Amino acid sequence: MEAPSEAHGKLGAWITFPFIIATTVGSNLAFGGLTSNLIVYLIKEYEVESIDAAQISNLVNGAGSLIPVVAAIIADSFIGCYSIIWVSSIISLLGTILLALTATLDSLRPKPCEVGSTSCSPTPKVQYVVLYAAIILATLGSGGSRSTLSTFGANQFNKPKDQGIFFNWFFFFVYGSSVVASTAVVYVEDNVSWKIGFFICVGASVLGLVIFLMGSRFYTNSKPEGSPFTSLARVVVASIRKRKEPLPSSGDDFYHGHNHVAPKAIVVPPSRTFRFLNHAAIRSEGDVKPDGCIAKPWKLCSVQEVEDFKSLIRTLPLWSSSFFLGTTIGVQASMSILQALAMDRHVGPHFQIPAGSILVFSMISTALFLTLFDKFLFPVWKKLTGKSLTPLRRIGVGHVLNALVMGVSALVESKRLKVAKSNNLDQGYNIVPMSVLWLVPQLALVGISEAFHFPGQVAFYYQEFPTTLKNMATAMISVIVGVAFYLTTALIDVVRRTTNWLPGNINKGRLDNVYWVLVVGGVLNFGYYVTCAWLYKYQNLEGVEHSDSPSDE
Repeated sequence: MEAPSEAHGKLGAWITFPFIIATTVGSNLAFGGLTSNLIVYLIKEYEVESIDAAQISNLVNGAGSLIPVVAAIIADSFIGCYSIIWVSSIISLLGTILLALTATLDSLRPKPCEVGSTSCSPTPKVQYVVLYAAIILATLGSGGSRSTLSTFGANQFNKPKDQGIFFNWFFFFVYGSSVVASTAVVYVEDNVSWKIGFFICVGASVLGLVIFLMGSRFYTNSKPEGSPFTSLARVVVASIRKRKEPLPSSGDDFYHGHNHVAPKAIVVPPSRTFRFLNHAAIRSEGDVKPDGCIAKPWKLCSVQEVEDFKSLIRTLPLWSSSFFLGTTIGVQASMSILQALAMDRHVGPHFQIPAGSILVFSMISTALFLTLFDKFLFPVWKKLTGKSLTPLRRIGVGHVLNALVMGVSALVESKRLKVAKSNNLDQGYNIVPMSVLWLVPQLALVGISEAFHFPGQVAFYYQEFPTTLKNMATAMISVIVGVAFYLTTALIDVVRRTTNWLPGNINKGRLDNVYWVLVVGGVLNFGYYVTCAWLYKYQNLEGVEHSDSPSDE
């Protein structure tokens, strides 16, 4: 397939915007329509136990956050964003078609089994193979195009102002299409048929791919220039390979780059923190070409590359404190759908909220409060305190709200279980006579929490990372979310093995105890975060107001 022109400036700009946005909307509608209702589909159509279905959903969400990072590395280092997007779109389309077929062909779907029947035949393994192959392909394809679409779109513009406008509209359509997928598409799946709902996803995927390819003649495509992850890996490898060489005391014995020109008096060695990494910048015979370029990239790095890696290491303690934030959100997201399945979802006499749509309240809350923060809350905060709400403070508020969310969730679940017990609902998926709208406050709080800590983290990493690592700010969040979903899976598995809190029928379990454990964990994690923030020293003091000091955080 022919790639677009690489002559930056002759093509690109706003003429490419409709094609890229249409592709984004199609991809989000397709994948969102599949994943938002995946737990319900597994339970109702494949008779997967509820907690197992939640675990599968967590694995899918985790992979969906980690795959974009891998795709970005491949795009930056080898084949570029354009190729990654169309290849990933085809893979996603194949997975979506396969999943639609599981809802269409009787041979790919288990035969219904009446509750209490002793003559039910086990589900053939081939049906599970096809199902999981469809989920894997859809996840792999969607993840591959997710981050590269935003990068590819921004690369169509030369001016930062145009790039900023593009990102604003890009994320508006991302959130908008996600909401439509979680409501309209899920409603069709629940109330019309799974087949029609999944084929809507197929149609959206096909339309997105076709429109993207139609715009090929207008795109400008930058050559792969290497991924910052590759540079970081080189520092680690080079420092290990030269670990036995003694560290010189003179800055002249370190490699400063082939364009480095400075008086001898100001040529300084690398910083003394994390000294082991300094070995990567030691000049040895044969490491440098006559023109000053590196001859052996995996044996020598510049001092700047070493210092960039150290900047990343300094943020790792703060970064690690966010894994627990993502884990609690992952637990609540999957468990909220199971709670919704066991609650009264009617709103009025004729409308019933699909269980898979319940998380849309969190999305709406996030979008609403992001707007309120910029237009009202942050200006009021600065007026009252005389200080801006710095990124580390925003993250800290997110930690506090996250623990509060778990407490509210525990109280609501305690009430739900009392209602279930009073009505003797201990068989199957009996509906507890309690409105699903009881879940809205905790989901709204999740949205507010995310509006604080996720943008705060992106702003913090972008502020603190050197220029060469700026693009990693979003990748750091993707890794947090991906790893957190796998930690969620591990946590739920441990709870199931050691307690009886999460049986197949949550009306007989103690999900509220799980939430209380997460409250305790959240408080401890907040203490860890405060300690890390207090000890952290800003690398970019220009990004911090003079009235703030590291200890203020």
